[in-house]
Amino acid sequence: MQDLLAGQIDFMIEPSSNFRSLVATASIKPFAVTGKTRLSSSPDIPTADEAGLPGFVASLWYGLWVPKDTPKEIVEKLNATMRRVLADPAVGRRFADLGIEIAPRDQQTPEALRAFQKAEMERWWPIIKASNLRAE
Repeated sequence: MQDLLAGQIDFMIEPSSNFRSLVATASIKPFAVTGKTRLSSSPDIPTADEAGLPGFVASLWYGLWVPKDTPKEIVEKLNATMRRVLADPAVGRRFADLGIEIAPRDQQTPEALRAFQKAEMERWWPIIKASNLRAE
């Protein structure tokens, strides 16, 4: 972000929570969001599709993981607690202030996260493999 602000680079993709204040002060100009839909907190920023990059979707997502042998009752209790927290209006307002959108309630389950993560791996693995990317 410092390089962008200093003019060392012309473009970057960054989580919306990292740039909201800079957009508000006109320190940077957003061209598009990389999600499938516009952000409710920034409805004037078009999607990449709308901005002329059809099919480009790269979203940031969050999840909680536990060791694979965690008893189902504990997983259910943790999930119920997180769903309660995410339903709290104060949490929703704070996340909105940060530009973070809370997943719809039907996507706040271990099964939904598992399916989403699997789909993301299937989507990105061929690109990673073809690019010969390596973690360092």
